[in-house]
Amino acid sequence: MTDRVLILGGRGRIGSSVAQDIANHTQAKITITGRTPEKVSLPLAEREQYLVLDLAEVDKLREAIANADLVVHCAGPFHYRDANVLQLCIEQGVNYVDVSDHRSFTSKALSYHEDAVAAGVTAVINTGIFPGISNSMVRQGVEQFDEAETIKLYYLVAGSGGAGITVMRTTFLGLQHPFEAWLDGKWQQVTPYSEREIVNFPHYKRNGVYWFDMPETFTLPYAFPTVKNVITKFGSFPDYYNHLTWIAAHIFPKWLMQRHGMIEFLSHVSHTMTDFTNHFSGIGVAVKSEVTGKKNGSTGIYTSTVLHNNAAVATGCGTGTVVQLILEGKLNKPGVLPVENALPTDLFTQVMDSRAIKIEHTFFKSPEQVSSSSSQY
Repeated sequence: MTDRVLILGGRGRIGSSVAQDIANHTQAKITITGRTPEKVSLPLAEREQYLVLDLAEVDKLREAIANADLVVHCAGPFHYRDANVLQLCIEQGVNYVDVSDHRSFTSKALSYHEDAVAAGVTAVINTGIFPGISNSMVRQGVEQFDEAETIKLYYLVAGSGGAGITVMRTTFLGLQHPFEAWLDGKWQQVTPYSEREIVNFPHYKRNGVYWFDMPETFTLPYAFPTVKNVITKFGSFPDYYNHLTWIAAHIFPKWLMQRHGMIEFLSHVSHTMTDFTNHFSGIGVAVKSEVTGKKNGSTGIYTSTVLHNNAAVATGCGTGTVVQLILEGKLNKPGVLPVENALPTDLFTQVMDSRAIKIEHTFFKSPEQVSSSSSQY
């Protein structure tokens, strides 16, 4: 029988990239949803159908889920979402994957873990490029040590990253509140878009990055209990976008940044600006993972980097790989799991190879051997 995949929010740029990857690597029949009627022909022809669906239409949503073998939730921003889709999937016994990228949603989703175990439902959250591929890069790094101590994740997106306005909203929503990070073995409050570092990325070279609240800031300390520090920092290319975002985070009044209208205004302005600068900046993404730990009593650093020329397509690959493995029966872990807990490294490397996504690795036997890849000021 042909697998049936339902992609909620599948008409956006991220959802479309996920649908394309699934079509490229599986034989699944794909249904994508949107809140308004489709006015253009579907790109995947007979492999794809369209369903008008608002997530608030619970009965219609329940019926759509019941007719699927796997649901992919791409309808962000996830700051605003409850875990109703996941709950309905568990009730219907349907496997679930999402591209969620916010701590509050992740917490809600994880609360359904035991229910998913009891229902035999595999639910993998936080898939994509970051979080997603980035988390699996960390897992691979942690596995090189007897005891991992520090995780550093650095992300860089060029221009718009090929994504739509929803990703812009996610960025500005992430500036609203301080968040907790795992530092020195305890939870400590961090200010978003603070403590700028200059990091050397593949292709983009040296560029600024800043503290940013990501689900992995919250999930990685639980996945790898020996770790004492988890640092997640994000930046834009060209670097002047970082300075504009810093102004929004630190100069604009907090009450103004918490208004829906202001978020919409900044998102649309930013999207217009990046549409112009995309012509010379590109729309790629780079991720750098550094794991410090002990192996045979000696301290070392394992560095992984990945580069893709389209951040939206890379997100589709990260999510599509998980969907592919679940449909093939290779990934069967009932429960609600962040991708670093769900996806074994051997399967991760296989699906990355199948998509020609090359991850570069470097191992330094001691911190002193590390060239100056980052500096803080």
